Amino acid sequence: MQENTDIIKLSNELIYQRHLFNREHRKDVFMKLSIPEYIALQYIAMEEASGIYSGRTYLKDLSDKLQMTMRQISKMVEKLRDAGYVVWAHDGDGSEGTYVTITESGQNLLKNQEEILKNYYGKVFEKFGKDNLIQLLSLMKQLETVMSSEMENLEVDKNDDGADD
Repeated sequence: MQENTDIIKLSNELIYQRHLFNREHRKDVFMKLSIPEYIALQYIAMEEASGIYSGRTYLKDLSDKLQMTMRQISKMVEKLRDAGYVVWAHDGDGSEGTYVTITESGQNLLKNQEEILKNYYGKVFEKFGKDNLIQLLSLMKQLETVMSSEMENLEVDKNDDGADD
């Protein structure tokens, strides 16, 4: 009985801390972009610098990277395009794939955002400690792996429960 109570308390605290962490960072550090938009621009800029696909980033690759549906990616890219941060185009008639490239305005926004992050996280890392941060990130990655595995098991169990014998 106590173990169940502990599980509930710990899971509630984990959910609460993740909520606070995400909420605070969006509000105070990401003023012009959402976190997924920042990650997308970062990825687009990185792909452009690599020269792969002639600097193009295909929406399918963005979808895989951000683990978002194509519909979600399309909406986000549309918003970035309308703001002038990316150019959205397609190969041939579009059946071979649609892609984005970052604009100068997008590069400038990314550069400004990175400066904000560098200043903020530089102070955080200095106070928290690099070794602590590395250990925390490693533990978070392990936790995410276990959580993903359990979610997959939950989906399998859910599908098995509905199957006819």
